[in-house]
Amino acid sequence: MTGEAPTRVFLKLSTEKQQRIIKEAIHEFSRYGFHRASMNRLVERLGIAKGSLFQYFGSKEGLFQFVFDRCVSMAKDALRKIKSGNSGDASFYDKIRATAWAGIKFARENPEVYGLYLRLLFQEDFPLRDSLIRKLHIFSAEYLKHLILEGIERGEISPEIDVSTAVFFLDAVLDRFVQAYFVEFWDAESGIFRAEDEVLQNKIDNLVKIIARGFKGYNSES
Repeated sequence: MTGEAPTRVFLKLSTEKQQRIIKEAIHEFSRYGFHRASMNRLVERLGIAKGSLFQYFGSKEGLFQFVFDRCVSMAKDALRKIKSGNSGDASFYDKIRATAWAGIKFARENPEVYGLYLRLLFQEDFPLRDSLIRKLHIFSAEYLKHLILEGIERGEISPEIDVSTAVFFLDAVLDRFVQAYFVEFWDAESGIFRAEDEVLQNKIDNLVKIIARGFKGYNSES
């Protein structure tokens, strides 16, 4: 996978045509994975020649990488809004609440994008799977580290906390929270799976209380 996709030919297409190709490609990879995804089936739905698709992206791998990068950009945009913050009064814990909700909202509004992420996470038949997952978690870690350091500076988190461990903990908890909402067997009787917003809010509030108790009262000798 060279990372050269898309070609200038694709970029010359109208925005509407580009978005349609991206949408159908996400659908194909999300539903069938990488190896079972069919370029013939994809071009049939799009009503274009198979040669055109390869002219746009070079290969099936090139198309997948482009689609994946586009999905990552969508997720990044959602989190950047929280990171920058519309209000300077938002605490670290407010931003963790907002992050949990952003994950749920993003997956609700983009179910096939989230489905593609789950396939990538739990199936090993994607090209460059490890590096793609690493790219996602590096961004997540940088985002969470920024929030934690900001929280320490504001006196909301103990300065004794091990930042890298805190990042790892939050990344794992927030990721699994969204997974539990969408996949029943990951719910583990927590009551998160497909819960109503009121229930989710209560779950998120309780989660943040647990985080706050640990992060505020952290003692390296405990």
